[in-house]
Amino acid sequence: MNADVMLLLEGTYPYTRGGVAAWVDQLVRAHPQLRFHAVYIGARARDAGAPVYIPPPQVVALDTIWLFEPQELQSPPDVRRRLHEPATPWQAAVQRWHDVFLGIQPAPTTLGAEVAEALLRDDGLQARHYLHSDFSWTMICERYQRHCTDPSFVDYFWTSRTLHAPLWTLARWARQLPPARVYHSISTGYAGFLGALLSHRDRRPLILTEHGIYTKERQIDLALATWVPDNRHPLLRDDTETPYLRGMWTRFFEWLGRFCYERADPIVSLYEANRQRQIRDGAAPQRTRVIPNGIDVEALAAARRPAGAAIPRVVALIGRVVAIKDIKTFIRAMRRVANLRPDIEGWIVGPTDEDPDYAAECRTLIEQLGLQDRVKMLGLQRTPEVLPRVGVTVLSSISEALPLVVLESLAAGIPVISTDVGACRELIEGCPTDADDVALGAAGVVVPPAQPTALADAIVALLDDPPRWHAMAERGLARVRRRYRDRDMHAAYRQLYADALERA
Repeated sequence: MNADVMLLLEGTYPYTRGGVAAWVDQLVRAHPQLRFHAVYIGARARDAGAPVYIPPPQVVALDTIWLFEPQELQSPPDVRRRLHEPATPWQAAVQRWHDVFLGIQPAPTTLGAEVAEALLRDDGLQARHYLHSDFSWTMICERYQRHCTDPSFVDYFWTSRTLHAPLWTLARWARQLPPARVYHSISTGYAGFLGALLSHRDRRPLILTEHGIYTKERQIDLALATWVPDNRHPLLRDDTETPYLRGMWTRFFEWLGRFCYERADPIVSLYEANRQRQIRDGAAPQRTRVIPNGIDVEALAAARRPAGAAIPRVVALIGRVVAIKDIKTFIRAMRRVANLRPDIEGWIVGPTDEDPDYAAECRTLIEQLGLQDRVKMLGLQRTPEVLPRVGVTVLSSISEALPLVVLESLAAGIPVISTDVGACRELIEGCPTDADDVALGAAGVVVPPAQPTALADAIVALLDDPPRWHAMAERGLARVRRRYRDRDMHAAYRQLYADALERA
């Protein structure tokens, strides 16, 4: 049975908790009349573990694609025999494709369709053509000699191979997955690449929803990454310049984003600033629109403080313990909080298994700062059960989109202190294009990223001022009721799906 909607999901539902995965589960359950086919894209099976969401009956199929399993990258049996094939159109396509990643030339407007057509043909561009042909070897050697500023050919060769290899896996899946009436990718990147191929194959609509901007998040990841080689001599390095191989990765993800934008209609973001970023990254303005996240506001009524109840002297960071959440800044802030107000306790509430090394570093930092009695890592817990015991919710992230935990906190009548990332300022201070929302006033405090002193002072000032705390709690609840109800989000997606299905 073919699905009405095929969901393309990279690194999220059903294998991870919270955030985008919770949103996908919410979306699927809100449309019981549709048949969904979920396609999960991950790195390796051993990294994913067991699914943490049980899909409802309307999910009629679930496929998993592992991009970096050894069997996906292994050489063909005849690898010792070079491929001496005559010149074919795929050679010109892969050459232009490679040159885009190198930054030699901008991507031609026709490149996306040309690559899709070449990859989808059974007799078209195959992995062996790029990974094992004389043409490809010659091309890589020539491009390295002429353009690469990194002295290591080995690193250049393997970077080039690793960039392209997952795309052959996705192309193979694009040739064999059953058709759906509509494709819906929940990011650009690899999921968006597969969605664009399938949409091109079947001439069916592709919907794109971006929570965070995938290209921007990969740029942050690459800036922090230690696995990308930088072989420049230490005395010759210029920190204002991007290392050559890191630049290849950056341009690769930028091209994946444009490839998806070329095919997707509509292109959905969660707030206006991200819609503008999509346009700057290549999305056609007339295809873009904003649909904010929404929550069941009244489901959190039990978490609200009764009138006259004491404000808990507890500040909680609720989220995954990963580097992008900058848990370490929260821990450092709690050292200052403990110095100023020893009765305030800090909680870190969220799974620690996504990046165990980072979680271990956070535990070590707590010990080094002598905070064992003041900061607790509580692991994964149900947010509605945690919020009644919390006085302030904190986000110290260096990147966010429109985080559900902020909406949940405001719906529970808890002010939020957040770094100035994503839509957090809009959620706390009001949408700048909605004068009535701004007039409600602030429902918390916005601080700069990576500044523990500013975060600590904001925590102490808010918990020390009950009248201000109560005013912010009322404003936050009013804002969520007015702009961020799940019923409004679901109505928008019902219409979006209906329009796409009609076009299909």
